Amino acid sequence: MFKTTLLMGLMTGLMLLIGDYIGGSSGMTVMLAFSLISNAVIYWYSDKLVISQYNAQPVDAKSAPMLYGIVQGLAQRAQLPMPRIYVIDTVLPNAFATGRNPEHAAVCVTTGLMELLEPREIAGVLGHEMSHVKHDDILISTIAAGMAGIISVMARFAFWFGGDRDDRRNNPIAGVLMLVLTPLAAAIIQLAISRTREYMADYTGGQFSGDPDALADALAKIESYARTRTMPRATEATAHMFIISPFSAKDAQALFSTHPATEKRIERLRAEAQQMRQAGTIQPLV
Repeated sequence: MFKTTLLMGLMTGLMLLIGDYIGGSSGMTVMLAFSLISNAVIYWYSDKLVISQYNAQPVDAKSAPMLYGIVQGLAQRAQLPMPRIYVIDTVLPNAFATGRNPEHAAVCVTTGLMELLEPREIAGVLGHEMSHVKHDDILISTIAAGMAGIISVMARFAFWFGGDRDDRRNNPIAGVLMLVLTPLAAAIIQLAISRTREYMADYTGGQFSGDPDALADALAKIESYARTRTMPRATEATAHMFIISPFSAKDAQALFSTHPATEKRIERLRAEAQQMRQAGTIQPLV
C-alpha cells in the first residue's frame, strides 16, 4: 500500500505540473480535482480498462479446460482465490495479470501462448503471473498503467494548447519538453517499480509450477517471437504488465524496457531449478 500510495502521489504531482503549464494556479486546481477522480476510477476499474484495451475474452472450464485446470492448480498451490481467465486473440505468445487484489484478480494469455508453448511451459508462465497476484504486484502495475496512459494524453493536450503565460505559449521548446519529458517520467516510475519485481515473480513462479526450467524455456520462446514483432494494441503504458515486453527490439520503446534482460532471468531460473533438483523438491504441476 505504501508503494501504491507513493506511485499515485508521484503521478498526481506530474499531472499538477501539466495543469500549471496549461493554466497556472487555476489549471493546477482543475488538474488536482481531475487526478483525484482519476485515482479513484483507476483503482476500481483499471483492470477492466486494460482487459478491454486488448479485447480479451473470458474463458472457463468448458471453453478452455487445459488452461483452466492449470490456473486452478496454481491457485491451490499458491493458496489464492481462483482468478478470472481471459484470452487475447493474437499469434504472439505473452501473458499478464491484473486486478486490485487477489479477490479481484484476472490472468490473460494470448492464443499464441497456448498454441506455441507446451503445457509445462504454460504452467511456468502462469506461475509467474500468480506470483504477481500473491505479492500484490498487480495493484501497482495496473495503477501505473492507468496513470501513465492518462499522463501521456494530458501531456499531448498541454503541447497543443500551451500555457497560461504568453512566453510559454509562444515557446515551442517548452511544449516539446512537456510532450516528451512528462510521459518519460511516468515511464521511469513504471520501470523503477516493475523491474525489481520480475525476478521475484520468476523465482516464486518456479516454486508454484514446481519446474523453474519450464518457465525458463517459456521465456526463451516468448522472447524469440517478441524480438521481431510488436503485439497488436500494445502501448507504453501497459508494456510493464506483460511477462515479456510486447514491443519488438526494433521499436523505440525497447530503449526504456520495463523488464530485466531475459538472459539474466533464464540464468537465475536455471540456478533455481538446479537447487530444487538437489533438494528433491522438483514437482511439476503438469
